Amino acid sequence: MPLKGSFICHTTEVEHERGRYACPLFFPTATGQACPLDHKNFAKGGCLTTMSTSAGARIRYQLDRHSQAYQDVYSQRSATERIVRLRLTKSGGRPEFIEGGIERPKLRRGSAIANQNTLIYVLLNLRGYHRVCARRAELSQTS
Repeated sequence: MPLKGSFICHTTEVEHERGRYACPLFFPTATGQACPLDHKNFAKGGCLTTMSTSAGARIRYQLDRHSQAYQDVYSQRSATERIVRLRLTKSGGRPEFIEGGIERPKLRRGSAIANQNTLIYVLLNLRGYHRVCARRAELSQTS
């Protein structure tokens, strides 16, 4: 979708640029073609959406969620989340390695809780990465 305009969003803690994206059949010029998706707003001038103009936001919308590579990464991620949930359950609601944990933070500000959760997930991903590296090293030595 083509970018119709952009603005600075002040409604979140971190100000960021957002863009208004318009229907390519109407913007920048009307093509006269019918909407292939039969969108409900086609008669009103086409569909519009607002999203962040950062590269990460665009990539999220452009992902091919039906590709095999995406499915593989998604299954790894959901398996990791199941392990974390199981570990939280077995340790009585708290991870073994972090006092306070994700479930019941002992911090007051939302930004402090967000920072703590980010560090927790970085640590979990780092541990998972080390396990994968160790497993690959094992497999390369046995071959």
